Amino acid sequence: MSNNEYLSVTALTAYLKRKFDQDPYLGRVYLTGELSNFRLRPGHQYFSLKDDHAKISAVMFKAAFSKLKFKPEEGMKVLVVGRVTMYSASGQYQIVIERMEPDGVGAFYQAYEQLKAKLEQEGLFKKHQRPLRQFPKRVAVITSPSGAVIHDIMTTVARRYPSLQLTLFPAQVQGEAAADSLVAQMQQVTKMGPFDALIIGRGGGSIEDLWPFNEEKVARALAEMPMPVVSSVGHETDTTIVDFIADHRAATPTAAAELVTPITLVDALNGIGQYRSRLHVAMQTRLAGLQERVAHVSGSVVLTQPERLYEQQSQTVDRLKTRLQQAMQMQVQTLAHRLSLCATGLTPNRLQLRLAASQQAVVNAHQRLLHATTATIAQKRQALAAAAEGLDHLSPLKILGRGYAFVTDDAGEMLKRQADYHPGDEVQVHLADGQVPVRVLERKHEDG
Repeated sequence: MSNNEYLSVTALTAYLKRKFDQDPYLGRVYLTGELSNFRLRPGHQYFSLKDDHAKISAVMFKAAFSKLKFKPEEGMKVLVVGRVTMYSASGQYQIVIERMEPDGVGAFYQAYEQLKAKLEQEGLFKKHQRPLRQFPKRVAVITSPSGAVIHDIMTTVARRYPSLQLTLFPAQVQGEAAADSLVAQMQQVTKMGPFDALIIGRGGGSIEDLWPFNEEKVARALAEMPMPVVSSVGHETDTTIVDFIADHRAATPTAAAELVTPITLVDALNGIGQYRSRLHVAMQTRLAGLQERVAHVSGSVVLTQPERLYEQQSQTVDRLKTRLQQAMQMQVQTLAHRLSLCATGLTPNRLQLRLAASQQAVVNAHQRLLHATTATIAQKRQALAAAAEGLDHLSPLKILGRGYAFVTDDAGEMLKRQADYHPGDEVQVHLADGQVPVRVLERKHEDG
């Protein structure tokens, strides 16, 4: 067999790929299976579909994946529509998925439940519980300009509260562009505010028709609105994400208009009349009470006999004045007596007598000081002489004069015991009139 009869891998793969692509049964395949090896990527998605006995590789390109209404998850059973082809680089066949939805649960319902759980976990459903104003002035409405919603709202407001200013912000409420239209109108409401409330809604329909009100971008924009929000989307049995985000939910557009106008104009006028009557009665009662108080006060002692207010104080002042005068007189008398005594002591005769007595006292004190000083000096001299005589008796020279002596070695240390003497040592014998050098020959004990 020649080499020309052998195929290259590329040629064989291209042939097989062409077979896959031209097969009419593989051009549009409907599969059910379980997602495997699914990991969300920023662009195209690569994963597998499997059942109990087989597995097939799958790819879903970014354009198709962006249209999904739910978030695929590992292990989820899905229904897919696509075409089977071969990837030449690996020689592996795969399905290119064009559409996907959960098996057993609609894609819209699955996406609705996923977004609901996500926003509820973030706390957006409890972020606002703001009350509506009792007497609103301006209310914004985001809905279709041609639907029955705006007509019902306008009719209800005109009947209940005609002075309320309604401002319509027309938006698409169905289709792929509806979510962006709703967000844009919410931004316009915020820019043109302030409004006392916002009504957002549309009429009933299928979940697909109501889907713009389940979009995450719409929910997050609604959560940022600065005024209370009333949701009126679909019929009473329809529930959307917007209903959970809003501060209040109305089953119908008419109910929404009634919520933002809690009191009708007639009720408001009647209420004002009742308040006016109650205020008038209260003022009359208050005025009568004040008049009674004025009459009572005008007949009181304070006003009829004002002098009685300070009678006791006048008596107290008189009593204190008398006590002050008595105290001042006693103080003056005491000071006058002391002054008289001082003046008597300062007369010339008395001063001479006191001066002579003081001089005699100084002379006497001087004489006593001289006698005491002389006696003390004599006593100290006698004590000094006695101490000197006693010290002379204790002098070593006196003892040596009586025939005693003491011995020192060459270093001048005094030798006191026999053990201090050693044969052959040179010692000095100290006498009263000098020293005698001596050599030690031997030591003798007293018993020998």
